[in-house]
Amino acid sequence: MHGQSACAFGATIHVFGCIFLDDRHRVIVVEDLFFGTIDGASVHPRVIAQKALAHNAAAAIAYHNHPSGVPESSQADLRITQRIKDVLCLVYVRLLNHLVVCVGECTWFAERGLI
Repeated sequence: MHGQSACAFGATIHVFGCIFLDDRHRVIVVEDLFFGTIDGASVHPRVIAQKALAHNAAAAIAYHNHPSGVPESSQADLRITQRIKDVLCLVYVRLLNHLVVCVGECTWFAERGLI
């Protein structure tokens, strides 16, 4: 796997990124894309689509942390996930999952039927 996310180290600010995958779902690169404050980050689906195209990705998995330590997805998380999915679909990149990462815990949107 190429790259390592700040989320893996229990960041104290919001970090949002993507794992970009090839057509066989092998990892191309892991990128932290947006950095915020303790209670949120501005995420731009257009930038995610640009990165996906630059890496020639066929699929992506979004991730972000919750510095609060609570891995539950918020309504804002659900809305941005849908927007990212819609934008990536326009360039034929599939959003496979979205993870909310906390120290010792992780919530998978696909596992809960949210994607």
